[in-house]
Amino acid sequence: MPFRRKYILFAAACAVALAVAGAWPLMTGRRDGTLVLYGNVDIRQADLSFRVGGRIARVLADEGDAVCPGQPLAEMDDDLLSWQRDQAAAELEGQRAALMRLTSGYRAEEVAQARAAVNAAAAVAENAGINLQRISAMRSTNAVSQKELDNARAGAKEAEARLRSAQEQLEMLARGYREEDILAQRAAVAAAEAALHLAEIRLSDTVLKAPQQGVVLTRAREAGSIVEAGQTVYTLALTHPVWLRAYVGEPQLGFIKLGMNVLVTADAAPGKHFPGKVGFISPTAEFTPKTVETLEVRTALVYRLRIQAEDPENIMRQGMPVTIVIPPQTRR
Repeated sequence: MPFRRKYILFAAACAVALAVAGAWPLMTGRRDGTLVLYGNVDIRQADLSFRVGGRIARVLADEGDAVCPGQPLAEMDDDLLSWQRDQAAAELEGQRAALMRLTSGYRAEEVAQARAAVNAAAAVAENAGINLQRISAMRSTNAVSQKELDNARAGAKEAEARLRSAQEQLEMLARGYREEDILAQRAAVAAAEAALHLAEIRLSDTVLKAPQQGVVLTRAREAGSIVEAGQTVYTLALTHPVWLRAYVGEPQLGFIKLGMNVLVTADAAPGKHFPGKVGFISPTAEFTPKTVETLEVRTALVYRLRIQAEDPENIMRQGMPVTIVIPPQTRR
């Protein structure tokens, strides 16, 4: 009895192994020279969120809505960020005005005033020199005291010093502002421009837009919700382009080329064929199916393919099983 039970179990195992081995070529099998692959529509989703935090003012899309790239989906209160943008714009205008003042140099009125000061100082210095000469002559005859001569000399030196100071002031005004001051002000203008650009970006981020064509899968937040930057507001199922995932066995891999035209069918659309192209062939092999333990089957290698299909009627849904047909003339 134990021997018979072992024999039955062995026969059943052999039958299962033969059935699996016979069915395996159909996974990527050929029908009259046509290569047939089986796969699914890839599931491609994107979690959408604001890059700034705040209160959601309006939600503009609902679950199931088809959206286009750039379409607004939600808006956030922007009063605070608008004030920050205006403040940054005003700061930039002030910095630009300061730079214009430095690069334009001093006003003509300031230069004229400095030149007049030089003329006045020159007149005073000339008068002080004449007075010194007169006092010196009178001192030689003891007509004046030594103190008066010393005072005249000091007055002449002071007048000369004031004249030199006025002349240096006029030369500085004629040359304009220092180059270091101008460079520092240019840097201040650049910093103000960057601050304004950042404020404008933050303000534009109060509008959440669809990055690609798709269908709203989930709306996770409602109007009035306070959200932080990065919190998911919508989950978008990306519908264009339509990507299909399939596997091809190692013996058939040589027939597959990048850019190859294929035909796609789906159970949801009997009789319809969708054109497609091979867009990706995995460089890495995989062992499949992983639950089969026979030596003959477990060594069968498959390679993942990505097919880009055209679906103008939006029939295919993510995860839907599809059949990829490669006619013989396409593979030559």
